[in-house]
Amino acid sequence: MPTISELRALEILDSRGRPTLLATCALASGVTATASVPSGASTGTAEALELRDRDPRRYRGLGCLTAARHVSEDIQRALRGKSFASQAALDEALIALDDTPNKSRLGANAILAVSLAFARAHAAERGVPLYRHFGEMAGAPASRLPRPMINLFSGGKHAGGQTAIQDVLIIPTATTMGQVLADAYAVYQAAAELTQRKYNARPLKADEGGLAPPFVDEEAMLQDALEAIRLAGLEPGRDIALAVDVASSHFFEKGVYAMGRERLSGEGMVEKLIRWTEAYPLLSIEDGLAEEDWPPRARLRQKLAGRALTLGDDLLCTNPGRIRAAIASGADDALLLKLNQIGTLTEALEASALARAAGWQVVVSAQRGDRG
Repeated sequence: MPTISELRALEILDSRGRPTLLATCALASGVTATASVPSGASTGTAEALELRDRDPRRYRGLGCLTAARHVSEDIQRALRGKSFASQAALDEALIALDDTPNKSRLGANAILAVSLAFARAHAAERGVPLYRHFGEMAGAPASRLPRPMINLFSGGKHAGGQTAIQDVLIIPTATTMGQVLADAYAVYQAAAELTQRKYNARPLKADEGGLAPPFVDEEAMLQDALEAIRLAGLEPGRDIALAVDVASSHFFEKGVYAMGRERLSGEGMVEKLIRWTEAYPLLSIEDGLAEEDWPPRARLRQKLAGRALTLGDDLLCTNPGRIRAAIASGADDALLLKLNQIGTLTEALEASALARAAGWQVVVSAQRGDRG
């Protein structure tokens, strides 16, 4: 049974140059492990609270010194010298120590840093790879690598808002990871060359790694993705499928979606997304409707069933309660799993189990915000 001998944390800079936490968990056995905490540029209102210092003199208020201090002082005082039979026992202790609905006292980033560092230390103490340790906790041992969804073009909050939607991603369909990566590389390089030639723009990367030329609209973004696939010598839909992160909450106000010059109702947005699915080889549509715009979501899911996933991020926030509500209303059929949205590994595993039990797909988000 792992016993915690020391917990500490410090403020570091993540792969985007923003402050985050690095926590260290030392066990009585002598094993030590560290974990850093990711965060997102696009966040849902129901996410657990990421505690920032709000001191405008440091990192424009984004500093994490308070959260780091909570790990090294409050959490360490409460947990040092205690043994935990499982990850769930550790996470329950963290949740009880915070004792707020959204982890706002200690900060979800402080709590998650400890949760992840303990998981890494426990796996190392057991002498098993981390993926196997996670698989055993989830009751679903990993037998294969997940198929990656790779950012190709970016807009929205990831790229300064030159388009309303946030990302167009590619999904290589090859059967080996080596070929998947080779095909993704070929398409990305073709897209970079297209960006230089068509827009006279340097192929600079946006917040999530996608290219961000000055597209005239969202349709151009999707058309250029098809062109890049063909320039790479591959066939859209056969060799490379597409996904979109619409992130529609960010351009939804007073019941209206503002996409460039268009002003769409919820039903109008559903029709646009259906047309995109008919015109492009889309396998996944993330946050196609705003998180507070529940009524049209069931219709979108029904219309896309069997053709594309309706993937929930801002709506669901990896929150078991919100996932139950979405299942009951028929709102989505896939979960984007983000540990920072809920704050502990155990709660994220519960969210994943709920989604899978409902027949949903689960997409694990490879977020920026860690050490890259």
